[in-house]
Amino acid sequence: MTSEYSSEPQSEPFPLSTKHKNVQLINVETFSFVLTEVDGSRRNGYCRRLLPSGKGARPPEAYCIISQVACFGLFSKIFDEVEKRRQISMAMIYPFMQSLREAPFPAPGNTVKIKSFIPESGTEVISLTRPLDSWLEHVDFRTLFRCLTDEEVLRVFASTVLERRIIFMADELSTLSQVLHAVAALLYPFTWQHTFISIVPSVLIDVVMAPTPYLLGVQKNKLDDVIDQSDMLIVDLTEGAENTFITCIGDESTILPEKLQEELLQALCCRKDNSTSEELNKVVSEAFLSFFVKTVGHFPSHVKRRSGGQPGVFQINSFCKASEPKASRQFVKRFIQTQMFDLFIQEVERQPTQEGFFHQKIAEYQQSKKKEKAKRGWVRGLVVPLPILATIEMIFDTHTSHPGYEIASLATSAIERETNQ
Repeated sequence: MTSEYSSEPQSEPFPLSTKHKNVQLINVETFSFVLTEVDGSRRNGYCRRLLPSGKGARPPEAYCIISQVACFGLFSKIFDEVEKRRQISMAMIYPFMQSLREAPFPAPGNTVKIKSFIPESGTEVISLTRPLDSWLEHVDFRTLFRCLTDEEVLRVFASTVLERRIIFMADELSTLSQVLHAVAALLYPFTWQHTFISIVPSVLIDVVMAPTPYLLGVQKNKLDDVIDQSDMLIVDLTEGAENTFITCIGDESTILPEKLQEELLQALCCRKDNSTSEELNKVVSEAFLSFFVKTVGHFPSHVKRRSGGQPGVFQINSFCKASEPKASRQFVKRFIQTQMFDLFIQEVERQPTQEGFFHQKIAEYQQSKKKEKAKRGWVRGLVVPLPILATIEMIFDTHTSHPGYEIASLATSAIERETNQ
């Protein structure tokens, strides 16, 4: 698995004061981060920090996996196995890690089996499965919606869609990690293309001064290090915070089309308080995916394909004019200027056939629109001018057995339905 991740269990100090005496109160904390290379490529870091079992003074430890893929469920299982062996001795970890290195990294949807020996338990077979689609595999929206109201989430989403500078503040590293990954997941099928650091270390705190878009997670005790707080959104995730938005630009609530905002809020209301992580992920992800389907889901009709296997050409003007409803056009014109949309369209132009969950939802939405249009067209075909209809009704009121009675009644019902709509 060396081609996909590298890992070495190490004892690392927590960022705690040297005067911190009560190490027994340190909780196990699992979090993730992203390393962005100069060429824009990214690697995922997945960490677990804990206080090893034992008595008396002992240093906390941190285990970290660096990988090009985001299979955090698989990595979490690896950490569970590492922890189990660490309780016996540090030496028990290395044979297990060596077995991992010698095994091929599983393809999406596949499983790799690792054999590992533990004293008193014998040889164990550990199954590590890589998910078929890891879009939401490392995302848990519960923390995001625990820290923010639905309306506040929409304001954050609006700022993210326009690729602005956004800083999230919290005391816990796990809160920052989970919220930033959740916000990035709301953009699917688009991908955040700019600086993304779920937990900004002290040595990199100057990154907050960058003029380019970013999503940053900063521990709240470093807020004073954010000297220039203009032209950005700073979100306080602390429970009971006096102001959720420490700094904002001011237009966040008006960026998204009003009707679609209402639809998003209605969709989010469908979630239940006792929903599982999977149930919540489904409700939230489909709500925001529907937003993109309705605003830019007509893009396939505006990519002109050329012969000879040459890349297609996106017809941007016709695409904007075709945006429905018209109230969405202003948003669409702003969104198509973002880097995430530009790179998405470049990929569409290169690939003649598009498959995936987003395209499936587009097809379903277009099919439902066709059915609705056909239904309305049929109803309108039965509508008779009101003066004539009134005369027909008056005649048929006294001759209900007339063959045309049922047609006139049907037309009357159709007009009533159209009026009520």
